[in-house]
Amino acid sequence: MPAPLTLAGLATGLVLGLAWAVDGFSGLFVTAVLGALGVVAGKVLAGQLDLTPYLGGAGRPRR
Repeated sequence: MPAPLTLAGLATGLVLGLAWAVDGFSGLFVTAVLGALGVVAGKVLAGQLDLTPYLGGAGRPRR
């Protein structure tokens, strides 16, 4: 059985290819951007990614 990341890559490629075939490059681009945002949101919710330094919350004193 193939590795889970291989299957995830295959599924992503198929979805992006389908978006391109149905709606052209704009559909491909929107699908890719939303997919990337979904990955980032999933990592933040799972606690694997901390965005505090990028959102400016690290330098402010707490009240």
